[in-house]
This record gives sequence, structure tokens and C-alpha cells, in this order.
Amino acid sequence: MMAPVRQPLLQVRGLCKFFPVFRRGFMKRKVGEIRAAEDVSFDLIPGETLGLVGESGSGKTTVARTILRAHDPTRGEILFRDGDTTIDLAQLNSAEMKPLRTKMQMVFQDPFASLNPRLTVHDIVAEPLVIHRLARGSALEDRVSETLRLVGLKPEHRHRYPHAFSGGQRQRIGIARALIMRPSLIVADEAVSALDVSVQAQVINLLRRLQVELGLTILFIAHDLSVVRHLCTRVAVMYAGRLVETADTVALFEDPKHPYTRTLLSAVPLPDPDRRIDFGVGGEAADPGRLPPGCSFHPRCPNRFEPCDRAVPQLRSIGERRNTACYLYEQAEGGGE
Repeated sequence: MMAPVRQPLLQVRGLCKFFPVFRRGFMKRKVGEIRAAEDVSFDLIPGETLGLVGESGSGKTTVARTILRAHDPTRGEILFRDGDTTIDLAQLNSAEMKPLRTKMQMVFQDPFASLNPRLTVHDIVAEPLVIHRLARGSALEDRVSETLRLVGLKPEHRHRYPHAFSGGQRQRIGIARALIMRPSLIVADEAVSALDVSVQAQVINLLRRLQVELGLTILFIAHDLSVVRHLCTRVAVMYAGRLVETADTVALFEDPKHPYTRTLLSAVPLPDPDRRIDFGVGGEAADPGRLPPGCSFHPRCPNRFEPCDRAVPQLRSIGERRNTACYLYEQAEGGGE
């Protein structure tokens, strides 16, 4: 008997976020725009971890913040499943978004900058419950203590200030703050990149355990592909604001299809230098304010050919749970190269 198909918790369709560029001076006039994210589409299934990877400036954080409505989308749909109801977050105003923020939270990159140094750990972790008026008094105290234990911190330390904790402990405090309302979606934006390698492993294992215990769905943004390989179920690769490849983690790492994905993987340090593959790709990342015509990667691509500099390739299926935006696979829709 086939397992039932799970409905996506999050469906992103054609998401775009453009930032206008204005002329300096008294008479400010729009002279251009930065296409930080363009035509981004993907699904996030309950209980999975989707890794969003790419070079700095590729648009990963912009996509994450737009999904959570820290940025207003230029266009597109952000379909979030709340029980039996699907809601387009892109159409909601701030007041309409407030009750849904209990169901989606963010873990930030820098554990030193993301915590208010003037608040105690108790006040930092309890703040979401206070803002949404979900608990007070002894119930609030108990909830904070329970959540601190959940992330491996001692409740008796809750009246200390952030400066009294190490970087790894501060990140645990940030995770506790995100989990205090028991959200279904966690967006982790470079959540381990500011930590030492040994502490990274502890936080990654903590996220994996919490995902199982709490049934979390995670959008994990990272530069470190070894972390992504260890933690994520699927991977989406971004370049210059667009998705260029999505695949299951094992398939993507063992057989990358898009030339840019191969470039990223070739840059990962390997214990055996003789096994390193050099794809010979140089040049600078595309400027999102002045994108080249056609495929944004074509000026750096070793496989470019005639259509690449004229039209933008669309993300299309080239097999089961696998998509890529590359003219090398134009005939591959439905399977096969």
C-alpha cells in the first residue's frame, strides 16, 4: 500500500523581491533596481529540512526574510498551510500576519548580535509569549524553564545576561526563543556559521533532535556544504537571485547537474587533494543590480553555448524530485539528459 502524499507546509511560487535604486540628491528618482530574488519556487514538506545554498549575495537571506514577511514581496505567492487552511502570506498586512508569526520563527546567524544585552535570558526567551499574550505568571516561568531544558541549558541560569554565555550557549538561547511558541516552521539563517567547528556539531545535532521531537520543518540557509549534506533532506541552489537546481541531498552531492552546482561542490575542501575536481570556473559572481542577459551564470560557465546569453533558462524537471535551470537539459523534461 502506497504511503499517503503529504501536503506541503510551505509552497513558494514565483517569488520576487526587487529593491529600488534611487538617484542621490534632492530630486530622488528611481534609476534601477536590485533583483535580489526572482521567480523563486519550491515546496517544503512537513518534517523535512531544505538547505538553501549559494554564494554570498545570491539572495538566500532575502528569500527567507520575504517568506517570513520581514520584507514585502514584489510579487509571487507564499502559501502556508495552517491546519486545513492554506494562506497566501504575500497578501497579508502586518496585523493579519501577527497571529501567524507564532507558527514560523527565525534563528539568526550571529548569536552575539541577535540577543539584547540588556535583557536576561528569561526575558529574551519569554518575549514572544508576552507579545502574543499566550502565558504569564507561573505558566510563563514554567514554559521558559521547559524550553531552556529542551535546548540543553540550565533553567537556573535564566536570570543571567547574554554576556555570561559562550557563543554556542547564546545560539541555544536564540533557538529557545524561536521554539518557545512551538512553531511548525523554523528558518535558520546561517545558524552555525559563526561558531567553532566542535560547537557547530553540537548545534546541528541539537537541531536534528529537536526536529524529531517537535516535528519541526526547517529551511536551513548555509554556505558550508558539509553541514548541509549532514543535516538537510533536500537542497536548493541559488545564483544571482534565482534557483538553478533542486534535488535530494544524496543525488545532488553525488551527481550535480548544473554547472554552478558543480562549481560550488568543487570548492569544498576534501581530505584527499588528489580527489579534488577543478572545473576551471573563475570570474566574479553576477551583480544583482546589473545582471547579464540570458542565464546569469553564462559569463563564468565552461559549458555555455548559443542560447545561454539570450534567454533565461527556466527551472524544469529532469527526473524524480529533481529540477534544474540549464539549457544543457532542455530535452530532459520527464527524465534523461
